[in-house]
Amino acid sequence: MALLHASKGAGAVLRCNAEEASVAGRTAARARRYPRFGRIDGSHPWKQRVPGAYVDYAARRRAGGEVAFFNFPLAKQLGLVPRQHPERLNRALERAILRTFGLRIINEWDYLHRVRIPARERLPGTYMATRYLQLQHPGRSGKTSGDGRSVWNGTITHDGVTWDISSCGTGVTRLCPATALEGRFFRSGSRTASYGCGTAALGEGIAAALLSETFNRNGIETERVLAVISLPNGQAINVRAGRNLLRPSHLFAPLRQGDFTRLRAAVDVFCERQIANGDWPALPPGATRYRFLARETARVFARAAATFESEYIFCWLDWDGDNVLANGGIVDYGSVRQFGLYHREYRFDDDDRWSTTIPEQRVKARFVTQCFAQIRDFASTGRKRPLAAYRRDPVLRIFDAEFAATKTRLFVHKLGFGPETGAWLARTHGTALARLRRAHAYFERARASRGPCKASDGLTWNAVFSTRDLLRELSRRLASGSGPLAARELIRLASSSYARPADRACTPTRARRARELQAAYSELLRAAARHERRPLAELLGRVAERSAVINRRERITGDGVEYATDRLLRHRRRLGRGGLLRVIAEFVNQQDLNPENASSRTPPAAGDVRRVLDGLIAVIADLRHGL
Repeated sequence: MALLHASKGAGAVLRCNAEEASVAGRTAARARRYPRFGRIDGSHPWKQRVPGAYVDYAARRRAGGEVAFFNFPLAKQLGLVPRQHPERLNRALERAILRTFGLRIINEWDYLHRVRIPARERLPGTYMATRYLQLQHPGRSGKTSGDGRSVWNGTITHDGVTWDISSCGTGVTRLCPATALEGRFFRSGSRTASYGCGTAALGEGIAAALLSETFNRNGIETERVLAVISLPNGQAINVRAGRNLLRPSHLFAPLRQGDFTRLRAAVDVFCERQIANGDWPALPPGATRYRFLARETARVFARAAATFESEYIFCWLDWDGDNVLANGGIVDYGSVRQFGLYHREYRFDDDDRWSTTIPEQRVKARFVTQCFAQIRDFASTGRKRPLAAYRRDPVLRIFDAEFAATKTRLFVHKLGFGPETGAWLARTHGTALARLRRAHAYFERARASRGPCKASDGLTWNAVFSTRDLLRELSRRLASGSGPLAARELIRLASSSYARPADRACTPTRARRARELQAAYSELLRAAARHERRPLAELLGRVAERSAVINRRERITGDGVEYATDRLLRHRRRLGRGGLLRVIAEFVNQQDLNPENASSRTPPAAGDVRRVLDGLIAVIADLRHGL
């Protein structure tokens, strides 16, 4: 009998082992389908090369998550899925995403309170929260500030390009502002202190995906959303990727501390990535690289500041270099908006401080350039001179020249001229272009007669004229053969939803500016027609077509993103994940402002996808003048 029981027990063990082997086999099979996810394990050159510039955390798996959004075009660039992979999720892919990014750090609070974590939930790697300078931290030296609710998942290399990947909403770290202010550690998910919860919202990830993919489509350097993992409690893990996610603030922390060894190591990691990715030429180590770094920073930050000002992008550039990447790209969409008009007085209210305005971003970008001149010399010689010694550094002249050139290029593009003709007009018809820019600026900068007022998240003094509407409709009217517009009609076309009767009044000054604008624009159109050797009517038709795309009526704004995100979340279950992905993809496709891409857009969707998309586009058009 004992032998019989032993035999039955052995059989049970064998069956159990067979089941475990079967599960392990299926898991291995799934991993083999998407093996490159396994390379994202928390390792990063920053951890090996810049000791003390990060805090390392063990992590545990999070249960119950589902993939709400996955960026297939970006995933293919990273090599995570094959190029020919259909743009829809399957069970194996979702498990690979959740297995790689569905995590929460084991933080100081967990250790202090001896939180028991089963061994099977622990992940093998560790994940860093990086230290960098932040203005909202006491001391402002970068010793206690940095990634407060994010960790770096690691890197992935594909087609000769290495990408950084990080996740927001993975738990609160010791670098959050709340710990620095209150001197204690917080439990992830705690709501007892501002900036101390370590969580992210699902809406944050969807909004960031909409805006960052729109910016990327239109040639604006930015981090991009790779995935959004929805969690059962309404929270989310938002996964971001970029070719180089280091910020100026990562370098400003050791600079401010006077830590030569750490600064040089940090700068070297950044420079080596730029060279390896082909974004910089091959340069020898040392002073040659540091000189190039300062000059290239001047150029990329000048272009970024000029683009933000021309496209009405609020990015809160400030002295700490926190809300922007060191390559001039946009990062951290919690404080990024795109305005429909030049709302140049808008300031974001961040509890105890006010943000910079759009025109002030140029000053801050120039200051960042000045700091990189200081970095250049400190990293080269080991001697840190005062920042004031760089107020007339040659890199600032590079910045000023690049800023002016970029503003001109973007303005001529906005007029509807092609790149070659626009560059020719800028070289040969500077006087007429300057007259047009002055008249355009008069309408662009005009503010509402009611004065400053509260915004939902700050303070503003609303603009009243939409020069995008004006340029689009003016070129269309001229192409139809209607001739110059009466000043009153031009003002009517330019008036926005913020304009009251007093703002729309055709005063003598406005009438004169309206005539100046049309006269200068007509002079440039005639010159362009001669240059391209085509009839004026033909050129006008081409310019009107381009302007209709560049100055699109259905153009996304911060208000539009909020509405679109709310609508997508409400319809998420009805659409299903496939439908949600299709709506986002087609919405971004609609926001492509490149006239050369107009003929390559995908055919419109049908059914629920089409109805939701049409609703989004209609409201985006209504909100096109907003913040």
